[in-house]
Amino acid sequence: MIRFPAIKRNPVMRIALLLGVAMTLSACSGDSDLREWVAQEKAKKGAPIPPLPVIKTFETFTYNDQGQRDPFGASAAETQAAQAVQPDPNWVKQPLEMFALDSLKMVGTVGGGASMEVLVKDPSGVIHRVHRNEHMGQNFGRVTAVSEDHIDLVELVPNGNGGWMERSASIALGEK
Repeated sequence: MIRFPAIKRNPVMRIALLLGVAMTLSACSGDSDLREWVAQEKAKKGAPIPPLPVIKTFETFTYNDQGQRDPFGASAAETQAAQAVQPDPNWVKQPLEMFALDSLKMVGTVGGGASMEVLVKDPSGVIHRVHRNEHMGQNFGRVTAVSEDHIDLVELVPNGNGGWMERSASIALGEK
């Protein structure tokens, strides 16, 4: 038990302590006015919510066959070209088609003239002999030309409209 000898000896301290305890206890029991205010605030009606704005409908336009067309759509020639160029679904991929084109490195050439072969190193370090019309890269890249310092390719990439388009690419001879 804790003892307070100063409070036992001094009657003024005893009275001050009793008044402090009494005021603390009386403050806890006097919350009826607070409860009354909360009830009044809950009973008030809130401000009305403004109605949602009316959504405007936009007119749609159809274009006729008299030379007017959708400025964002593909022309008939572009649509035909996109349908004409597409990868063969039965194509069996060649070994260099498993690697991204930027991960392949040209390291040299063998032979000359029409029988020239290009040496290409894949990311795993294997060197492959590549001829014209062979395929490499993940975008159906076909080798169109080989020279002593670079390889030219044509890749088939999606055009964003459900078709395909050709894109030129090349691989240059790496530094020695």
